[in-house]
Amino acid sequence: MPDRSRAVRTAVVGVGNMGAAHARQIAGGEIPGLELAAVCDTNPRRLQAFPDVPHFPDHHALLASGAAEAIVIATPHYDHTTIGIDALNAGLHVLVEKPISVHVADARRLIAAHRDPKQVFAAMFNQRTDPKYIRLKALIDSGELGAVRRVHWTITNWFRTHHYYNSGGWRATWAGEGGGVLLNQCPHQLDLWQWLFGMPERVRAFCAIARYHDIEVEDDVTAYLEYASGATGVFSTTTGEAPGVNRLEIAAENGLITVEGDAIRWTRNTVPMSEFSRTSAEPFAVPETERIVWEFNGSGPQHAGILANFADAIRAGAPLLAPAPEGIRSVELANAMLLSSAEERTLALPLDADAYAAHLRRLIDTSTFQKRRPAAEDAPADLSASVR
Repeated sequence: MPDRSRAVRTAVVGVGNMGAAHARQIAGGEIPGLELAAVCDTNPRRLQAFPDVPHFPDHHALLASGAAEAIVIATPHYDHTTIGIDALNAGLHVLVEKPISVHVADARRLIAAHRDPKQVFAAMFNQRTDPKYIRLKALIDSGELGAVRRVHWTITNWFRTHHYYNSGGWRATWAGEGGGVLLNQCPHQLDLWQWLFGMPERVRAFCAIARYHDIEVEDDVTAYLEYASGATGVFSTTTGEAPGVNRLEIAAENGLITVEGDAIRWTRNTVPMSEFSRTSAEPFAVPETERIVWEFNGSGPQHAGILANFADAIRAGAPLLAPAPEGIRSVELANAMLLSSAEERTLALPLDADAYAAHLRRLIDTSTFQKRRPAAEDAPADLSASVR
């Protein structure tokens, strides 16, 4: 029987910026149903911020200890796969930060390790808790918006300085992070894209390497996506523009939707556009429209919401807001954009996962990039062996 009275003993693996924030929320009693049971990091200085729980220098020691029944993985990206597999094999519930893996082949390995349906396996796609995206998904799924014909998402408010990229040896390298804006900042929007619109059939992308920063990965991307329905999409992002914008525009049969700031604005056609085009006897007529606006107070519970849902799923079988296996789709979109750009051609999906893994391996093996050496506490172990 579900037991909502107990708190789930939870460890956070990787207590850098994001992991420490998760650990503080849990330790501070902000997440109903979770208690902080342990923290794990290769850097002992980071562990000192959590003196009231056991410390572990690596995830193997943590898993062997039995201190936790669930873990939150917030390490550099390649470790999401290896630690996730070990934790699932050890029988723990797992919540993994985005992206679930760096590339599709690793994501498949991670998902395959989830064999027990009683184990909760979630991903930190916190943008799914934003009320405007929840409303937008309802409009699309219900058919109220009509068939989607075109999507254009400009997400350029990810501005990052050179100091940001120099703050960790793993950042913005093929061996340490596996990519740039597509693997670090935009997994959220790529997840929302597939959550709202599904997966395209073809991708053609243009990824600029080091356009704005002294890095070896992409910091500027424009991608064109084609769907079996005939719908098309354009996805544009960068960490180099200021001021930036986050504007999603959807052209559908029943009008034009824009999502920007804390509002959805719908210029609604009184007659679907294709129907009007077929039936109108006037050459320059357009459908009559009405204006609908939804304004939202904030962006929802975000990380705390995903953590609370994780607890509810473990204790009471609540459906997950962001099941981890769905995370492979945002990874595939990112991989397809990078490979399309590198090979200067349109790629059909599903992606050839082995081809992309080999491409990434070559980038790592041939890299001559020299980065400013980070402070010792920011430098992870060599992660390149995680690429398969």
